[in-house]
Order: sequence, then C-alpha cells, then structure tokens
Amino acid sequence: MKKILFILSFLICGNAFSQILSSNLEKKTLALGEVNRLVIKIDNVHELQVVAAPKNELLPFHFEEIKDSIGQNQNSYERKIEFSVYEEGKFTIPELEFNVGGKILKTIPYEIDVVNTAQKADQINDIMNNKEVKLETKDYWELYKFYILAALAVIALIIAIIMFIKWGRKSKSSPAVATNQTLKELDSLKKKKYIEGGDFRAFYVELIDISRKFIAKQYHLPADVLLTDDLIDVMKKNNTISQENEKIVEDVFLRGDLVKFAKTFPDQTTMEKDFADIRDFVKRSSKDLEFENLRKDA
Repeated sequence: MKKILFILSFLICGNAFSQILSSNLEKKTLALGEVNRLVIKIDNVHELQVVAAPKNELLPFHFEEIKDSIGQNQNSYERKIEFSVYEEGKFTIPELEFNVGGKILKTIPYEIDVVNTAQKADQINDIMNNKEVKLETKDYWELYKFYILAALAVIALIIAIIMFIKWGRKSKSSPAVATNQTLKELDSLKKKKYIEGGDFRAFYVELIDISRKFIAKQYHLPADVLLTDDLIDVMKKNNTISQENEKIVEDVFLRGDLVKFAKTFPDQTTMEKDFADIRDFVKRSSKDLEFENLRKDA
C-alpha cells in the first residue's frame, strides 16, 4: 500500500512540475481572406527559455501571418497568431515545435478548409455612387508632374546631344586645337635629344610623321598616305598652304627622305633649323586657313 501511494505521489509531483503544451484554433473553415486565430500555451515553464520559430515565420507558406504576439512570465508562455489564407482548398498547419529548456514539445496538426463564398451570380455594387471632382491646375500638376519632368529631361538630353554633335566635335577639331596638340608633340620630340645625340634618322622619321598628321588634320590633305613628291604636288595644286610654308614642308620632307635612305647626313645646325622651321609652320598655319576662308567668302 505504501509503495502504491509513493508511486502516485511521484506521478502527481512529476506532472505538477512538467511542462504542458496546449493549442487552440478558432476556426476550421475559412472564407478567402478571413482572419483566423491560433493560440499556443505552455504551462509550468518555471523560467525556462522557450525557443521557437521567429515572429511571422511559424506557419507554412500559404498562411499569411497578420499578427504574431508572444507573452511569457515565470510559469507560462503564450503565443497568439492571426492569419489569413488567400487560396481555395485544404491546408494543414503541421506540428509546431517548441524547445523548452532542451525539451521538445509539439502541437497537434490542424486541417483548414478555405472556401470562396462569392458566387458568380452575385452582383457587386459600390457603396457610394461615383462623385465627380473638379480638378484645378495644381491638382493636374501633382498628378502628372513626374511625367512632365521626365519629358523635359528627355528634351534637354536630346538638345545637349545635338549641340555636342554640332559644336563639340568642331571645337575638338578646330585649327587652334590641332596647332596646340602638334606643338606639344614637337616639344616631346625635342626632349628626346635626338639632335644633341646625332640620331638624325630617328629625328627626321618622327618630325615628318608629326608634320604629316598635322597637315592631314589642319588642311584636310591626305598627307599621311601620299609619298613626298605626290604630297608636294597636291599642296601646290590645292593652294591652301602659303608658298612660304610649302617651301618649308618641301625642303624638310625631301631632306628627311634622303636621311631615311642614308643618302645624306645632316649636321646639328641643319636639324635644329628644320625643327624650328616646322614649328614656325605649325604656328603660322592658322593664317593660311584665315586667308583661305576669306578667299572662299569672296
């Protein structure tokens, strides 16, 4: 008899101190979008930590959680979830796990029927008749200002592109730009000290290459592809380059050809003079173009 009483006392005490999980689902049948409530409660927590899925992540995919509140004190844990379902059919809330101080407790699964209560023959009426509202200018501005601003931005971009094509490219290829660029290239050639080192072949190769590119860009003559004799003939027939500048180009280019084929060996004074003459020719080129423009206008 004493053993039976001891066992009963042990079971009663064990149940008194063990955690008890209970759950309650408010509705088993729902209309589309109707709100339902699930309440989960754990008694005899005894300040143990309860670990479960984070807020708004406890229910499966099809359940749209609206509100998820958790309350806990020394003896109990309670979680209330409001949710809706927006698809017709049967859906299951599976067993939900709660870890209480290392002990896993699970709820019972629930099946929910979700039905569409609207019928095809049902007529849907507005609560109120449509009301005509008179809009003022500022109202139209608020409605369409983003479209207007976007249209203005597109127009401004188109104008900017047209201006760049019309004037931007011209400025980059203007006589002054070509002159300044060529003078910089000549300065770079000077710094290589080919003249001081007596490297006359490298000096004339680069000097004539710079001059040919300049004539092609500044005077729009095919100097970069023509042979020296052909280029001299074209310059004289074109009559764009002044006679003084033609004479400089002719002398330097012919001497450069002789140097390249080792038929002449210019001294330092000759090379310095040719460099200075080409530099002066580049600087004076703008006067040739001004004269040519005046001749065309006349």
